Amino acid sequence: MIRLEKISKHFGRQQVLKEINLEFEDGGVYGIVGQNGAGKTTLFRCVAGLEQYDGSIISTLTPLKNHLGWLPTDPFFFSRITGKEYLQFCCNARNVPLQDAESKNIFELPLNRYASDYSTGMKKKLALTAILLQGNKYFILDEPYNGVDIQSNIIITEIIQRLKALNKTVIIASHIFSTLEETCDAIHYLHQGSIVHSVGKDGFAALAATLKAVTLDNRMDKLDLH
Repeated sequence: MIRLEKISKHFGRQQVLKEINLEFEDGGVYGIVGQNGAGKTTLFRCVAGLEQYDGSIISTLTPLKNHLGWLPTDPFFFSRITGKEYLQFCCNARNVPLQDAESKNIFELPLNRYASDYSTGMKKKLALTAILLQGNKYFILDEPYNGVDIQSNIIITEIIQRLKALNKTVIIASHIFSTLEETCDAIHYLHQGSIVHSVGKDGFAALAATLKAVTLDNRMDKLDLH
């Protein structure tokens, strides 16, 4: 379980998060949606312990960061580290033995090449593989489907479902609403730093319609297409 109580975050005078209250249960998959700049990544960084914040984050396992697999939108890799070495490095950080990395290479990545030379999608798949091999209890996946091929999207969806079956907690941000509908138990809509809607599966269709209406507004009329 992870519980967020009145999480607020300022960058100078700008308030990015406004008293966020959320609870993520074991075995649950939760989606966070919102426009660019809504505060999703900042919220994730607070949970991951990478940002200072006001409020409280409570978890069953502590310290939370030692049990959390964090997949950022754009994973960082040192310039002279191979894919295999990166997996070993991440497992060492959790004192987890890594045996036969090739057999666990489900995305068929070139593990002997420098990770910094990978494509955007390959980097994301390598980073995801690493946090899975760590044996984490909690996972935050920030746009896991972006830049990834269709086959890998299928694998990622299956991974999320397997994590749920193992009673792990998964929190996902995605601009592809259909992927959240397929995997999530609940979706929270973050708008200008506040949670304005929280829905279970029976409310997904209505939330999707709301997001579409807010996004389109009268934009198409402004184009005057003819």
